Amino acid sequence: MSVSIMRRAEVLKKVGLSKVTLQTLMDAGKFPKPVKLCGQDGRAVGWIDSEVDAWIEQRMADRDAGIAGGAE
Repeated sequence: MSVSIMRRAEVLKKVGLSKVTLQTLMDAGKFPKPVKLCGQDGRAVGWIDSEVDAWIEQRMADRDAGIAGGAE
């Protein structure tokens, strides 16, 4: 299995959110959690590309089903 890691700038560009909104969604458990790439302090983190894609696909499914607030 091949896993692709995206850094924060890539994630923000892909999903079109601000840093603050991304953090808010993560804090609420509504966005995939990042993985630590090195060190105990967790300063270098990344997101699994397929998890971000799945999050986007769920937003699309929510939209198509008429579910409001998919990204709140």
